[in-house]
Amino acid sequence: MNITHFIARRVALSEQKTFSRLIIRIAIAAVAISVAVMIVATALIAGFKEEIRAKIFGFWGHIHITEPNISHSLVDLSPIDKDQDFYPKITEVGPIKYLEDDEFMGREFTREKMTNGGIKHIQVFALKPGMIQFNDEIEGIILKGVGPDYDWSFLKKYIQEGRPLDLADSTAQSEVDSIPTQNISREILISRQTADRLQIGVGDEFIVNFVEEKGSQLKRKFTVAGIYKTGLEEYDRKFALVDIRQIQRLMGWKSNQVSGFEVLLDDIEDLQAFDEYVFYDVIPNELYSESIRKKTPEIFDWLDLQNVNEVVILGLMITVAIINMMTALLILILERTNMIGTLKALGSSNWDIRKIFLFYAGYIIVMGLFWGNLIGLLICFIQDKFELIRLSEADYYLSVAPVHVNFWTVLGLNAGSLIIILIFLIIPSYLITRISPVKAIRFK
Repeated sequence: MNITHFIARRVALSEQKTFSRLIIRIAIAAVAISVAVMIVATALIAGFKEEIRAKIFGFWGHIHITEPNISHSLVDLSPIDKDQDFYPKITEVGPIKYLEDDEFMGREFTREKMTNGGIKHIQVFALKPGMIQFNDEIEGIILKGVGPDYDWSFLKKYIQEGRPLDLADSTAQSEVDSIPTQNISREILISRQTADRLQIGVGDEFIVNFVEEKGSQLKRKFTVAGIYKTGLEEYDRKFALVDIRQIQRLMGWKSNQVSGFEVLLDDIEDLQAFDEYVFYDVIPNELYSESIRKKTPEIFDWLDLQNVNEVVILGLMITVAIINMMTALLILILERTNMIGTLKALGSSNWDIRKIFLFYAGYIIVMGLFWGNLIGLLICFIQDKFELIRLSEADYYLSVAPVHVNFWTVLGLNAGSLIIILIFLIIPSYLITRISPVKAIRFK
């Protein structure tokens, strides 16, 4: 039997009512609170980033394919031909290989990697700004035209009243330049913000005015089919969904002309790889592709700032745990001075005695990790189940603080905390080498 393990275990399981017992409890509590805060913080930040990104990508797709002279604005309109070799065959693309630059020990190298998924879906869209007129109210709006290929799986989750657009007749669209009026749906899907400001509901009709280049106006009457609320105030305030052929007629486009294509991926983490793949290997030279992250960088830059908050929180919590554990270890060493002197007199080396206290400290840390994981995961479960923490949707795009617990992240926090704290505890354990056996044995 390893003598250092045996002594450390006996000391840890000692039932003596000493002052160090209180210190140990405080140390366990400090580690537990630190780990619990780290777990909750990482889960909240991960959930927050994941939900926001999912909403933005769900509304706009991951990659836009448009006319090459289009600016970074989402509403600049230039028609392109819908009849492309990649549409809709691009959805057959599965995981792809790509090259990633990396660095190790100051040396840069390139390695080949594989994406987690492929291309899930592609859909056409068209945009047209206008003004809503209802009673005495006027509201600016951007109509987003969608077709029968539109994926409603995202937006259905956020429809509060009514239903998605009925585009069943769109399949009868003519292949000639003209678009038969009788086949076009006059339904519209508006946001909760628009509905509340104009005091309209499902089934109500209103007129949208469109200003043409020569100053003339076009009017179209729409019927509200549904009301949605994603929580993305910038989008909810501005956009409404209609039949894409309404936009084509208003713009004077042919039936095969659209503003662009939205490409949806299986995994968000593959965005950069597929952004380059679509641009270089899929689309022809007369088209241009760009990820929605590049089109709306301000939101993603804001999300990236959350990484700084996460690092600060983790750093503060691990510092608190280290300071408390170092204090506890110093007290334990001073309290066991007599035992240390005896062990030295019996021939134990300084390192063997230091290992006894490091094992003892490891026991305290593990106890703290156990309770910290229990508390942290319990808080995450309660928040996920009962949604106790509410947010201002206007400021955070979410009404509830989301949590996303990742097993590997929790495991990394536990392993990292244990290793880092033990490394720092080597410093106070050096005090053992300064203890004289003769004086320690006489110490009371």
